[in-house]
Amino acid sequence: MADSSFDVVSKIDRQEVDNALNQTVKEVGHRFDFKGTGASISWSGQNDIEIKANSEERANAVLDVFKDKIVKRGLSLKVLDAGEPRLSGKEYRLMVGLKEGIDQENAKKISKLIRDEGPKGIKAQIQGDELRVTSKKKDDLQEVIALLKGKDLDIALQFTNYR
Repeated sequence: MADSSFDVVSKIDRQEVDNALNQTVKEVGHRFDFKGTGASISWSGQNDIEIKANSEERANAVLDVFKDKIVKRGLSLKVLDAGEPRLSGKEYRLMVGLKEGIDQENAKKISKLIRDEGPKGIKAQIQGDELRVTSKKKDDLQEVIALLKGKDLDIALQFTNYR
């Protein structure tokens, strides 16, 4: 019998992020506490979001609204990499990066976690920015998924190609 496997990935649903961003733009435009503050949020390139406002507090408030929309759309806040508001001329700018893919350091950490705490006979291979986990028993794979969901890792994980 062939081995069963699944992939551990960290991908972002860009459409959901875009929807959350558009909802935030609408809310910032309509809310009374943002009137006259020059608060705005927009894409800045492929993987960055830029927030502008006339004060540090307003920039952070727009970020809070955006985080709320991200959560409501079913995405993890771990995909966001928010910086600190910086003064640029007369306005504050806050850059928010999107984290996608599993870097080598995190892949090694996850692989070690699976080897140390997972069931015996599980193999984890690093393949680029994802991790392939294989085993003879499907129950062992279910255990590994439960183990990884229970750990507080600093990246958002999804499980794909379960066979």
